[in-house]
Amino acid sequence: MRLLNKNKPVQGAATIEIDKPVRQVFSFVAEHFFENYPRWALEVVEFKPINNNPMQVGALAKQVRYDQGHKVESVFEIEKYEQDKLLVCQGLSHPFRHSYLFDQLTDEKTLLTDRFELLELELFMRPFEKLIRVAIEEGLQNSLDNIKKLLG
Repeated sequence: MRLLNKNKPVQGAATIEIDKPVRQVFSFVAEHFFENYPRWALEVVEFKPINNNPMQVGALAKQVRYDQGHKVESVFEIEKYEQDKLLVCQGLSHPFRHSYLFDQLTDEKTLLTDRFELLELELFMRPFEKLIRVAIEEGLQNSLDNIKKLLG
């Protein structure tokens, strides 16, 4: 018999090629995250930085999203920030990690990976893990499609 583990993460990821230099994609997604995030994450209905820190490790933000018809409010922190490579947000009020990875394919092409990890899942939700993963991946792909459109 397999034991269910509440602390086993549920992860999803999506990738997209964008015909822009990695510097431009990173600037739009990471450097201007606080301005642009609600533009590509259409489920976000409220979003604001909390501590007025510039976009760097330790900056905090609060968001209100509608996910699958449910209002979810959360506070997160910028956990990692590497120029032209990586942006990681860590949930403080809810156990999640959201990562954007930037890979330069050519001088004019970037591979952007969007990864989301639900770090805990209540035991009663474990039977729905596959459905949750699919919903995460669909949401990530929608966000990436929106980023690509916004970058033109």
